[in-house]
Amino acid sequence: MQRQKLEKFKCELTTREYSLIGQSITANFPSGFPDAALKVQLEFVERRSEIMNSKDKEVLFSPYMCNGIIATYFACLEVSDLSNVPEGMIGFTLPSQTYAKINCTNKSIGEGYDRIFKWMNENGYVQRFLENTCPIEIYYFEDNVEEEDVEILIPIRT
Repeated sequence: MQRQKLEKFKCELTTREYSLIGQSITANFPSGFPDAALKVQLEFVERRSEIMNSKDKEVLFSPYMCNGIIATYFACLEVSDLSNVPEGMIGFTLPSQTYAKINCTNKSIGEGYDRIFKWMNENGYVQRFLENTCPIEIYYFEDNVEEEDVEILIPIRT
């Protein structure tokens, strides 16, 4: 069954928690990116079948933390529980949080970030930094397409 396409550049709020298992990479920022992100995503995609309790192997979650000097970027699958973390991977839960969310594609991520921060500013939302949360990029894998759907989630203060 084919997944319904996301409405491009739609902004909204969403609240939920995420339990994730995956791999990470830390690199200089901004000079190490996007190469570091692509490296960990490609390495993880080859190992995602090792995660037995994933909710959907075709949806890649990439939370990240950045202080402007270095960044840690994750490639993960959402899981039903953290009981079986494969060797060399990490499992963690991002607690329930309200996020500003925008839909874009892998070809329009830069514009997606510009638009979500503009929308947040216009609506009085302020980003929450490193307080038990982090931004998340969600990639929806599809075969034989040039552009894949992406969601960007920015944690906000409520």
